[in-house]
Amino acid sequence: MAAASGEKAPGAFKTIGELSQELGVAQHILRYWETRFPQLRPLQRAGNRRYYRPADVELARRIHRLLSAEGYTVRGVQKLLREADPEPSPVVGKPQAPVAAPALAFSPSVDLDRLRDLRNRLADALDN
Repeated sequence: MAAASGEKAPGAFKTIGELSQELGVAQHILRYWETRFPQLRPLQRAGNRRYYRPADVELARRIHRLLSAEGYTVRGVQKLLREADPEPSPVVGKPQAPVAAPALAFSPSVDLDRLRDLRNRLADALDN
């Protein structure tokens, strides 16, 4: 039984200390990653206690592997994650109001690919 041996079940949430120890990185590094990778959003409880969901743990493992073992930079990992999952997951517990799409008239003279490229370059510039 996992609880009797002091270990958590595989699907249990982990504290920042537990994840820090598992990955072999300091807690402030995990907090830094949270500022750089919008996909990494642990639950925060009273006193800013962080609880990492299993998906967050897997993402933190992946970030750690990419940075330490595969030699990626933080910007490189950001780009890789952005391409893999362009929409960051919404924060659990905060209801989101439905947003109506703006009513835009389609114009054949607008090059959507160029517009998307421009948007992505602007987003990259703002990240820097």
